[in-house]
Amino acid sequence: MEFLTEVTITVPDGTPQDAVRAATDAEGRRARELAEQGHLLRIWRPHRPGWTNVGLWQAADEAELRTVLASLPLYPWMSIDIRPLDPHPSDPRHRRPT
Repeated sequence: MEFLTEVTITVPDGTPQDAVRAATDAEGRRARELAEQGHLLRIWRPHRPGWTNVGLWQAADEAELRTVLASLPLYPWMSIDIRPLDPHPSDPRHRRPT
């Protein structure tokens, strides 16, 4: 099943820059692992201020997705909106031959 997520990251005031940098680096490594595992399909940065992203994820169900997201190093600083997606009959990737 596919899911659309919108994530906002809020680093707590007073967090040392070294800790932010280390968490951000670890986040990139973990995201690559999740992509290799087939969970993270796409990720975008909305064209607006702030530390946000929109992602397309794949998991068996929402419970599995939540477990996957909880494995991200920046997870403690995240607010996440999860939207399950159903196939659309006009999706060019899933169009049935006529």
